[in-house]
Amino acid sequence: MAQNFIFKRAFLYLISGAVVSLCTLNSARAQEKFTYMTNWYAQAEHGGFYQAVALGIYKKYGLDVTIKMGGPQVNTMQLMAADQTDCVMSSSDLQVIQVREGGLPVVTVAAMFQKDPQVLIAHADVKGFEDMKSKTILISSLSHRGYWPWLKAKYGLTDAQTKPYTFNVQPFIADPNIVQQGYLTSEPFAIQKAGVKANAFMFSDFGYPGYAVTISCLEKTIKNRQKALAAFVKGSAEGWKSFLLDPTPANALIKKDNPSMSDEQLAYSVAKLKEMKILSSGDAETMGIGIITDKRAKASFDYLVAFKLIDPAKVELSKTYTTEFVKDLKILP
Repeated sequence: MAQNFIFKRAFLYLISGAVVSLCTLNSARAQEKFTYMTNWYAQAEHGGFYQAVALGIYKKYGLDVTIKMGGPQVNTMQLMAADQTDCVMSSSDLQVIQVREGGLPVVTVAAMFQKDPQVLIAHADVKGFEDMKSKTILISSLSHRGYWPWLKAKYGLTDAQTKPYTFNVQPFIADPNIVQQGYLTSEPFAIQKAGVKANAFMFSDFGYPGYAVTISCLEKTIKNRQKALAAFVKGSAEGWKSFLLDPTPANALIKKDNPSMSDEQLAYSVAKLKEMKILSSGDAETMGIGIITDKRAKASFDYLVAFKLIDPAKVELSKTYTTEFVKDLKILP
């Protein structure tokens, strides 16, 4: 009897151990690795992605997500082409279309920012784009293939006015004749902290068509990792919804990745995202965070064609984006 008892106990122990091992193995298999690269150093404008990591939202959908920071010298598209990341954050869907024309089969699968927060920042005497004709305007080289042709055509600005923007607000602070580019949620805060009164003019409020903070990936990722990509898009949308309610978890991770980021800057940025409904305006109000519509995608494409920033013979609109991963999400802000 004693031997039978010992045998049964040992057998049950082995079985329970096997069950635990199997569960552990299944859990490990469930957490599929997925990498997303942002377009800049960690900041509130990336908050929803960090929130989804911090709260385990991605893990809930079976993903082990790593967020890699971009920066001014980082070519995220090139790194994605080299399989160093699964998806990238593009500054705008317009940029994705231009990259696609260049031969990289990249596709926008979600657009978190329904409004592009790009702005021109001017001193307090400037009340609109029309008042900038006599000013020196600091913009980046990429901007010449982005919003700049639109500003020139609409407000009579000229290339002769422009000088390179070096991502430093000190020239603006020192010279009242300077206008500079920026992000509504970022540079105006630094200028305000320096005690300079300024006005920021956001292009999307005046008809500029682009989305921003996209999730973009290669065609092969859509084909080969469809389930993981769908989980990442859904988790990201949920992360952004949560971030706007309480950004505390994400902010801790943002400061870990970017120690120079202050609580004050984070609070300012989050407040602007909410105030201007960067994520929640337009189609997102009824269709959900991250939505892309055919109408908006066509508007971006038509803009690039109209200003000869792409050759429509070299790139098809339908291949630059897909609504497959966002059309039925309806994660409302």
